[in-house]
Amino acid sequence: MKDYTMFVGLDVHKNSIEIATADEGRDGEVRRYGTIGGDLKSLDKVVRRLQALGPKLRFVYEAGPCGYEIYRHLTSKGLECIVVAPSMTPKRSGVRVKTDPRDARMLARLHRAGELTAVYVPRLDDEAIRDLTRARQDAKNAERRARQQLKALLLRNGIRYQGKTSWTPAHMRWLSEIRLPHPAQQIVCQEYIDAVQTATERVARLTQQIQQQVNQWRMRPVVEAYQALRGVQLIVAATLVAEIGDISRFENPRELMAYLGLVPSESSSGDNVWRGSITKTGNTHARTALVQAAWSYRRPARVTRSILLRHQQLKIPKSVLKIAWKGQLRLCRRFQFLTMRGKSQQKVVVAIARELAGFVWAIAKEIKI
Repeated sequence: MKDYTMFVGLDVHKNSIEIATADEGRDGEVRRYGTIGGDLKSLDKVVRRLQALGPKLRFVYEAGPCGYEIYRHLTSKGLECIVVAPSMTPKRSGVRVKTDPRDARMLARLHRAGELTAVYVPRLDDEAIRDLTRARQDAKNAERRARQQLKALLLRNGIRYQGKTSWTPAHMRWLSEIRLPHPAQQIVCQEYIDAVQTATERVARLTQQIQQQVNQWRMRPVVEAYQALRGVQLIVAATLVAEIGDISRFENPRELMAYLGLVPSESSSGDNVWRGSITKTGNTHARTALVQAAWSYRRPARVTRSILLRHQQLKIPKSVLKIAWKGQLRLCRRFQFLTMRGKSQQKVVVAIARELAGFVWAIAKEIKI
């Protein structure tokens, strides 16, 4: 049989995989192959049957909760496979019927037409660090919710802390001395206090693990280099490296800004041009980390004692320090300029985060892995 290419669309779910195939060429029929189990053994059987027909197989499926297991399994066997983002998959307007067979056929057809853009698939160790940083963020969210619930209980009972800073040792001692009017409320208060302490300990454990795992990670030099920037310490730096991945795939800083969803949306027609809020596409975790770091540029540019100690401890190269200082001068000046023009602080911070992404790109280019 003459060699040809067969495009295989997979609609992947937890317990099943819907498969469709499309032969190369515009007139090639898009056929439904069938439904198999969601395990890799079932997929291997289908692969062997399709390979027996003689074509070169090119697989595609949408990113989802099942992760990249299928991608890594197929590529380890020398097969071509891409993963696409559901939000970037072209869809016909007016179509109101969505089924697994239709989705699989659509993926096979679009892959054959070359209209799908593959997403970046991280290495296994990179994904492990990403899971660790995301787990810490989940723990921080749980800690914040527990604190809010405790404060809400106290406020409903007219109890207010008169100290300057909450959640310090002095504040925790004050919490232990609170006496509420009803025994049931006292039990609730103690449960909330225990929840706060448990969440805080969990955050500390995960932070320690991030430090230990980053020390053994091949991307450690990049994590340390990012910490030359103001507002970027271990957690933010590790988050950026783990979420962005191989930054060399971005040819210029604008591509990175667009990937992070920090560029303004646009709707233009003829002479009318309208630009709105940022697109918020791409990686939410990396974008959030940059926005958090951008707040530190609201103060005048200076190398504080803590920043200087960080530079010395990490032994950051002078070329990276030069970029970081150049970025601090520009971003601090930019923050003041936009604020004086009457822009809201939230818009200013997003604008600073967008430019900060450019300096992140520049620093990554200086580090050779």
